[in-house]
Amino acid sequence: MWHGEKDSFQAKPSFLCLYLGMKKSTLLFLFSCTGLLFFYFSSFAQAEKTERRIDSVMKRFDMVGLSVAVVRKGDIIYAHSFGKKNIAGNVALSNTGIFRIASISKSFSAASIMQLAEAGKLSLHDDVSNLIGFKIRNPKFPDKIITLKMLLSHTSSLNDSQGYFSLDFINPDKNPDWAKCYSDYAPGDEYAYCNLNFNIAGTIIERVSGERFDKYVKQHILDPLGIYGGYEVGALDSTRFVTLYEYDSATQAFTPDPAAYNPRRTELSQYIMGYSTPVFSPTGGMKISATDLARWMTVHMYYGRYKKTRIMSKKSAKTMQQKVSDGEGGYGLALWSTDKLIPGEIMKGHTGSAYGLYSMMFFQPGKKFGIVAITNGCNPVTEDGYILSLKSVLNVLYEEMIR
Repeated sequence: MWHGEKDSFQAKPSFLCLYLGMKKSTLLFLFSCTGLLFFYFSSFAQAEKTERRIDSVMKRFDMVGLSVAVVRKGDIIYAHSFGKKNIAGNVALSNTGIFRIASISKSFSAASIMQLAEAGKLSLHDDVSNLIGFKIRNPKFPDKIITLKMLLSHTSSLNDSQGYFSLDFINPDKNPDWAKCYSDYAPGDEYAYCNLNFNIAGTIIERVSGERFDKYVKQHILDPLGIYGGYEVGALDSTRFVTLYEYDSATQAFTPDPAAYNPRRTELSQYIMGYSTPVFSPTGGMKISATDLARWMTVHMYYGRYKKTRIMSKKSAKTMQQKVSDGEGGYGLALWSTDKLIPGEIMKGHTGSAYGLYSMMFFQPGKKFGIVAITNGCNPVTEDGYILSLKSVLNVLYEEMIR
């Protein structure tokens, strides 16, 4: 075979002369084009393999839809959506789909607090009672103040037993059972995940900044980063909302949960600045796409900045990632560290779950890679405390795109 190819080439001396007579720059251009074509087809094949593996994971866990984004060295190198945005309408999910991401929202609230601390408007060590406008004290430890840092690290001794979508639950003037909002250990002594912590923190953001919570986050975080999203349902394009589905393990059926995008018009019409803030759910109400969430993840990966836009100081960003307690493997301020997701890697980030949605945002700040994965419904099998479907997706993306 090689003989025949050689003879064929020698039969065309004019082509050979033309090839040898080319300018060096032209040859380099041709070689570079060949390299680009190789890279393109190689990347295409890799993406196809990745998507086949993810399709397999989705079938295994009955996932309705899935959006993912992978960041490496500050850039989104892969973003893709699978499955359905809406089952009844047979609408395919796309990268423009917006999810209510649940507890990953806490990282936006914590970053807002860090901005206000940098501006000298508050301190992480401030007594929450002085910031919120009524007494926040564990009645079993009345002399121990509860600080803002304790709220953000879930070490406040507060709990969600009375509810968390209103401050009335913890306000002694509103709820005769307010004392049940406090656990039996002293503030600062133990970790216990509590959504009420962040709805109080969101209210403090409003009281200190003088801006309504949702508008503060939009003006000081989302807009500077060019991110489309937010907390107020009525301010967003509802056609982009991804339907969220609760899974019934007995029937293996999915039921849509419209409460995820409740506009809460009545509550907003009666809104009281500095008190009604839980209406927006600073603890879990952000609506955003996977690709835009990947930008936000990159801010933390690069300690406070995305490209040339700085959202908070390097010191503040590192404080958010610094371990305060052993909770979740090492909880900081709305971010935690874990070695349970990807073998051999210590990842930082947060999860979310509500209304049938499950979300993950985890990054490796030293190696500068991170992955976002969000599903609008699945069979929620767990492993090591994590939703196994999303954990499996993270590992596929790591193996195919990062390692």
